[in-house]
Amino acid sequence: MNRVALSWSSGKDSAWTLHVLRQTPGIEVAALITTFNLAADRVAMHAVRRRLVEAQAERTGLPLWPIELPWPCSNAVYEELMSASCRRAAVEGITAIAFGDLFLRDIREYRERQLQGSGLDPLFPIWSLPTPELARDMIRAGVKAKVTCVDPRKLDRACAGRDFDTAFLAALPPSVDACGENGEFHTFVFDAPVFSSPLNVQTGEIVERDGFVFADVL
Repeated sequence: MNRVALSWSSGKDSAWTLHVLRQTPGIEVAALITTFNLAADRVAMHAVRRRLVEAQAERTGLPLWPIELPWPCSNAVYEELMSASCRRAAVEGITAIAFGDLFLRDIREYRERQLQGSGLDPLFPIWSLPTPELARDMIRAGVKAKVTCVDPRKLDRACAGRDFDTAFLAALPPSVDACGENGEFHTFVFDAPVFSSPLNVQTGEIVERDGFVFADVL
């Protein structure tokens, strides 16, 4: 069995990647890796509270490996902290790191460069899947998520806090990717096929910060 660690953002693409990996013969997912903003104690970019990610990990039955990012965090510091996590993975017998990236070539190439010489292979289990179909497949399979972050330059502010469901997809303008792969929105998964039970959550305060609109999940 190839032991794999999964880069876990707390969103739908991470949950679907875990779902795919668990159906792939010869692969054992051994850990979830999440970056946290230390100052806010939340997931970087998604702004999800740490305790919610810990609850997600419990429901997957997998250990959570947090990477604690200072704020502000330079790229050099970020890369050193990621390298330390990769060294830990290699020591613990993990052979690959999986990512839920879909089609952004520059991000994939960056991840591949970062893993060079680490002894770990990069895996992209859902790479190049057509995102409109993928989004519908996720919803049909039982993935339930809240939209936690919106880029108001690309998507209406009112979408922050909405459920990621068929009504949400139907309301997206043609310029917005169905999975938000261009950074239009980010999500938090509260139920999925990979969870032993759903999380009981609700949408809290909506705030605008650093050019983005965030919905707090409680």
